[in-house]
Amino acid sequence: MRNYTEKIRELARSMLAEGRVERVMGFARGSLPMASVPFCAAAPGDCDRLVMDAFCGMNVANYLTGRKEKIGVIARGCETRSIVNHMVENKIKREQLLIIGVPCTGLVDKRKVAALYEGEITAVTETDDQVIVDGSAGQRRIEKASVADDCCAVCVHRNPVIYDELAGDPVAEQAPTDRYAMVEAVENLPEEERWRFFEEMYSTCVRCYACRNACPLCYCPTCFVDESNPQWVGKGQNEIDVRTFHFLRAYHCAGRCVDCGACTRACPMGINVRILTNKLEKDCLEMFGWEPGLSPEQRPALDTYSPNDPETIFK
Repeated sequence: MRNYTEKIRELARSMLAEGRVERVMGFARGSLPMASVPFCAAAPGDCDRLVMDAFCGMNVANYLTGRKEKIGVIARGCETRSIVNHMVENKIKREQLLIIGVPCTGLVDKRKVAALYEGEITAVTETDDQVIVDGSAGQRRIEKASVADDCCAVCVHRNPVIYDELAGDPVAEQAPTDRYAMVEAVENLPEEERWRFFEEMYSTCVRCYACRNACPLCYCPTCFVDESNPQWVGKGQNEIDVRTFHFLRAYHCAGRCVDCGACTRACPMGINVRILTNKLEKDCLEMFGWEPGLSPEQRPALDTYSPNDPETIFK
């Protein structure tokens, strides 16, 4: 991703120094390579820690739910769409936010980088088109395109949909022809093979709920998996309970998920969690022409009713 760090710091300092916000939510450098972490700047001096690079893999909208103060937020295209969802769902008000919009050129998948480097990685930096890895096996330069995050490779909303300040010039939007190739490949499997695909996919799930915790849509006070009266799903590693968690969580995201990929990046087992939400995103687009988070004035497709709704939804 282009380096917007200095502009972001400048805008954040100004907002805090002038008292326009009480804090600014963004990212800071983590303690490990390729591990930028969410960070909240509460004073102008804190802004020197703010960064924006290709390793900022969390969705900062996840930390805005239910906030009461005036807050600045550094947000890319997918994050601004998540913020729009929060506004539509009355989790935060537009007047509470000053949004520093970041035109995004995509994230780097740290698992792909690690797979291409034989040895311990001690430092990673980036240029516009390369990732430079240093470690026990020396230095290696890797083309960014070869380690691009999967969801970023098919993103068609790279520029912020709402913002108050822009950290750089808008970038060209992508028009990928295979946006749902992953989903279509599974859809085209025979039924038994498709079932085996999901059995194998979730066989390594340890029920840590990292995917749920990273998701800006999972803000229920008590998640259905934590309910005990009544108990909707078992607490152990029973394979039916594991799949029930993933399938039901995906349906809760239907018509709301902006495919930010935070769930998949958070999974310690490397499970491609977004394949289910991506399927539902595809269905909403094909059935209703609906893409979430583009306008705070529009109600979600599954939040409205029309006599012309396609009957295929009931199959």
